[in-house]
Amino acid sequence: MTVLDRIKNAAPRGARDQVRELLVRYGEKTAAQRPLPDFLVIGTKRGGTTSLWRYLIQHPLVPRLFPAWNTKTSHYFEENWARGEAWYRSHFPTRRQRAALERRHGGPSKAGEAAPLYMFHPLVAGRVADLMPQARIVVLLRNPVERAYSHWKERRGEGVEPLGFAEALAAEDSRTAGERERLIAEPGYFSEAFDWYSYRARGRYLEHLEPWLERFPREQLFVEASETLYREPAETYARILRFIGLPEHDLGSYDVFNDRPSKGMDPQVRAELTAYYRPFTAALEERLGRRFGWE
Repeated sequence: MTVLDRIKNAAPRGARDQVRELLVRYGEKTAAQRPLPDFLVIGTKRGGTTSLWRYLIQHPLVPRLFPAWNTKTSHYFEENWARGEAWYRSHFPTRRQRAALERRHGGPSKAGEAAPLYMFHPLVAGRVADLMPQARIVVLLRNPVERAYSHWKERRGEGVEPLGFAEALAAEDSRTAGERERLIAEPGYFSEAFDWYSYRARGRYLEHLEPWLERFPREQLFVEASETLYREPAETYARILRFIGLPEHDLGSYDVFNDRPSKGMDPQVRAELTAYYRPFTAALEERLGRRFGWE
């Protein structure tokens, strides 16, 4: 446990918030000494990004975000864009800290974050390309039917979704109407509805991946099925490490984090979603030149 973790655990919530704010300010003041991240995991939501992030930060050359009790993302490119680049840099280690890691472990350090809304937000690809054109982009794509149901179960569990799954799908268009357009028109705007209730829309993967494909060369994009990560975690993790530019590191065990199994979906709803996504998946597979095997 780090000193920062001990402070967090020992202090009351109000004091923790104050300490964290002081550390954020310190990070901003030292932003010029903090390189931008090397990689981003951009999605998809409910597609294994939490598990992958946990695997990545167990690598000795992947530092956690700063302050140390941040989870997997700063939410800069979608929710905190107005805070500016110095605020974003404040979340990553200094050159001196990275050099110390490299001396200790004998390899290149690679910093990053995992934010599943990044792929879905209409402005993020352009923002990342402008600020970090050399970044390596990791994408996990899950069977869109299973992803939608898992997304709904998460919202139900968090107490922000009063509707059943079929009803939530039917209400999605009205709940999110105009939100994408407003995000584009107002760069500082953040939409909870666009994030929370986009069950069906998020599974139209090519629509959201295309801006990244247009802005980044294919060698900077790693796209894999979430099911492959679940089925072959060690092999998939090793390939992602090579893609990012990190030396091999065997974790020994690869637990699944933040799992919400999709058992219990109404068969009629499943059949409708399967038919709905079929042409979108076909277009994705043609664009990428590979099969996902979700059917």
